[in-house]
Amino acid sequence: MGNLLVPFLKMSIVNILLVEDDYLLGRGTARLLEKLGNHRVRLTHKAADVFKHCQSGAIDLVIMDINLPGTFWQGEEVTGIDLSRLLKCQPSTAHLPIVLLTAHAVDADRTHFLNDSLADCLCSKPIADYDDFLSLLAQLEGGDDSHGISMSAS
Repeated sequence: MGNLLVPFLKMSIVNILLVEDDYLLGRGTARLLEKLGNHRVRLTHKAADVFKHCQSGAIDLVIMDINLPGTFWQGEEVTGIDLSRLLKCQPSTAHLPIVLLTAHAVDADRTHFLNDSLADCLCSKPIADYDDFLSLLAQLEGGDDSHGISMSAS
């Protein structure tokens, strides 16, 4: 795949919401997506921000960590799986492609995570091959029905 996709991906700017509780990791990932993919990235770890941005219509795609310790919605601690499912069950946000990220998952967990979250894709982190990751994002944002994809990005 490699560098052949980069010119195409740079022409198609995607507004991404990155949901990550580790600020330094999130900021680094956001910068790479902005630089390599020429995308616009908003970073948050707050559930209220997730719904505000997604319901505003300003977001094209969501990338969300599965583990979000200290993230609360309506008084309950939530995970990325919970937030993904809530977004996919709301008519105003169900169309948004959601990519879940996790550093800890065996194959059995991956199927469970995708089924419970209703997310479009699950990727391992850290992301090592950004060309492949950007290609996946372009497919999802372009409407490719990729529900259930599990990708190892390391």
